[in-house]
Formats: sequence, structure tokens, C-alpha cells
Amino acid sequence: MITPEPPRSPEQRLRDTLDRLRDDEDAWVATASSDGTPCLVPLSFVWHGDTLVMATRRTNPTAVNVTPTGAVRVTLGPTRDVVLIEGEAEIVEGTALPTATGDAFAAKLTWDPRKDPRWVYLRITPYTVRAWREVNELAARDLMLSGAWLVQPSSPATADRSALPSGS
Repeated sequence: MITPEPPRSPEQRLRDTLDRLRDDEDAWVATASSDGTPCLVPLSFVWHGDTLVMATRRTNPTAVNVTPTGAVRVTLGPTRDVVLIEGEAEIVEGTALPTATGDAFAAKLTWDPRKDPRWVYLRITPYTVRAWREVNELAARDLMLSGAWLVQPSSPATADRSALPSGS
């Protein structure tokens, strides 16, 4: 039997989550159609400012599903190191994407779909962020609720408030 590590402090989970948002390239994105049909796809992303930014073809179910309600769930990491983000997504045309955001996306992912009209961006503003590894972290897994961070940075690594969404 594997003995889990002791639970991380909320501050450590925040640091780990911000590292994952900065360093990971891909996430699972879940949406649902207007009739409730689920759609789960992997998409590449960049964390820029206070949002996740992803690109998909405008005709793909993910983009179509986002349009009516904007509801989206995103997960990062393996099953024993989960970051679960619930948020609101909006469709942004490549030509309407702020230059700095498009440049950050292109630099991180070495791909720039801004000028291809078949592609749109999803700009996801999180309102809930949860992070946990094992059952011993479930009780305190909430890092953000209603768009506000519950955990305050306690080290120089998380003291840079620009890494946190503006609702903090």
C-alpha cells in the first residue's frame, strides 16, 4: 500500500498551481452542447494575465458549445495531481485578440493562428480553482471561489500578484 505524502499547505498548492499554469502546455477542456451532450478535448493553452487562452477551430464542438453559456471546465495534471478550473469562456477572433496575448500564445506554443479565420481563441476567466493530490488534500482543495483567491501568497515565488487573476 502506498502511503500518501503529507498534505501540502494551501500556499504550496497555490505555488504549484501557478507553476502548472505557467509551465504546462496542454489541458483537458470540458463543455456541453445545448442539449447536454458533453465534449472533452485536449487543447494547448497559455496563462496570460488573469485568463487561460486556447485556440480551436470555430466549427469544433468546443467553440460551438461555449457560445450559449460560456460555461467551461479545464483540468491540468495527472489524476493524482489535479488542478480543476471552472470558468467562463468567451470566443475571441484572432484579429481581436490583444497583441500581447497573441504574442504570448505564439511564443509559448510555437504556433500562431491569429491570421487564420478558421480558428478562434477561447479566453477563459476562472471563477473556481481547486487543487489536490490525494484524499488528504480534498478538504482544503479550494484555492479560488467566486473569482477571488482564498489563499494569499506567502513567499517570493507567489508574491508577484501579476501571476494571480485580478479578482484577488
